[in-house]
Amino acid sequence: MNKVETSSKIPKKTVAAVDDDDDDDDTDVHLKKELGLLSGIGLIVGTMIGSGIFVSPKGVLERTGSVGGSLVVWAGCGILSMIGALCYCELGTMIPLSGGEYVYLLEAFGKSKSNTKQFFGAMPAFLYSWTSVMILKPSSLAIIALAFGEYAMNPLFGTCGAPGILVKLTTVGAILLLTIVNCYSVKAASGMQNFFMFAKLLALVIIIVGGIVNLAKGETENLAKGFAGTTKSPSSFALAFYSGLWAYDGWNNLNLVTEELKKPNRNLPLSIIIGIPLVTIVYVLTNISYFTVMSKEQLLASDAVAVTWSDAMLGVMKWIIPISVAFSTFGAANGSAFGAGRLCFVASREGHLPEVLSFISTRHLTPSPALIFNAVIAIIMIIPSNIEGLIDFFSFSAWVFYGLTMLALIIMRWTRPNVERPIKIPLPLAFIVLIVSVYLVVAPIADDPQLGYLWAFLLIAAGLLFYIPFVFYKLHLAFIDVLTELWQLFFEVAPSHHQD
Repeated sequence: MNKVETSSKIPKKTVAAVDDDDDDDDTDVHLKKELGLLSGIGLIVGTMIGSGIFVSPKGVLERTGSVGGSLVVWAGCGILSMIGALCYCELGTMIPLSGGEYVYLLEAFGKSKSNTKQFFGAMPAFLYSWTSVMILKPSSLAIIALAFGEYAMNPLFGTCGAPGILVKLTTVGAILLLTIVNCYSVKAASGMQNFFMFAKLLALVIIIVGGIVNLAKGETENLAKGFAGTTKSPSSFALAFYSGLWAYDGWNNLNLVTEELKKPNRNLPLSIIIGIPLVTIVYVLTNISYFTVMSKEQLLASDAVAVTWSDAMLGVMKWIIPISVAFSTFGAANGSAFGAGRLCFVASREGHLPEVLSFISTRHLTPSPALIFNAVIAIIMIIPSNIEGLIDFFSFSAWVFYGLTMLALIIMRWTRPNVERPIKIPLPLAFIVLIVSVYLVVAPIADDPQLGYLWAFLLIAAGLLFYIPFVFYKLHLAFIDVLTELWQLFFEVAPSHHQD
């Protein structure tokens, strides 16, 4: 492992391609700018709309206590995502580097010639990369795969629902299959992703159109109940936002590839302004459609709300929705595995994880050690937990760093007032997201402490056990080389050509 990089320039070993259109005479290597406005919108919409809209409605309704309260939370999650994404617009155009939160935290806190300040300043950025690899990406894969397990198995058992152990075994099998495919071929993994994307769109179109038909027929009995039974607990609303915001996860993904975006000063904000409201409308309409068919009690009793909806609406064609949703969640899980493997691959290449995780298969040219590592952690998370618990675990960890990123934006307004900001958002927006982040992290702990939050905090803090000796002081253990050689021989992997 190497000492953490604190320069504002991305190290050359992390880049992917030379931009042949660059007129500069220097030899700097950088990512190609190949993403236009439509690609930016597609990336935001495609990554946000996944399994969440089929998984989260039950959790949002259960925690708000009312139909009206749940719809407010769904709309509120969209507004919060929009404000957060606009704040990221300023950061992404001010610091036009790929890497998202890692880069912004490093720029805000890690720039110092003082060794002591470098130690503490680079720590938030490292802990973000550590948390992403150890918590956020594996838990994301686990949640989506569990959704696949439920939608694949529950229709086979009717109203009784599938046994929990069968759902988990199906989930583990799906993760293993996806990992094998991703280790075998990038082309096969991406082709699978394209196929399953249509299943996702088919399911949502059917549900939304069905809801519009029901509204035209006057099926508004459940919607008319409004806010009856709404909870007054602050922590319950925070947990409801956890469930809803899981469905909106991905609102910040375009900032991860800023260097590949054409005309980022124009296309970054436009992609956000078009993409996130579109997703918000789709989500609210989908939930309204659920309530035109199901009462509050029926929705809470369902482990697969889209299946319950199709049973009531589609008659002999009811099989279309569970199959479409199962395909959709399987495709989303494939996308999660694909992306998480690359994140783990890059983090290890930067010295933040064992070097062997940056190796690639000599036969298939895929980052198989990183993919296997991510799958193992996801399976470990599945064994003792359920979807709601994992969503809380994921959201708690994610909003710690979203809040820190808002703090980074605010701090750089004072520490770097003269830096060019092509997009400069009203500063109160950053304070709004920061305050909401603090609320989402603190309220559940203060009102209803649970062991899951403690585990999340300990896993984040555990990063310091690796950061101090292995990253900052560059401690090297001899037996790691032996394990690396054994891994190379067993899995037939080797360092990529980017290795120093």
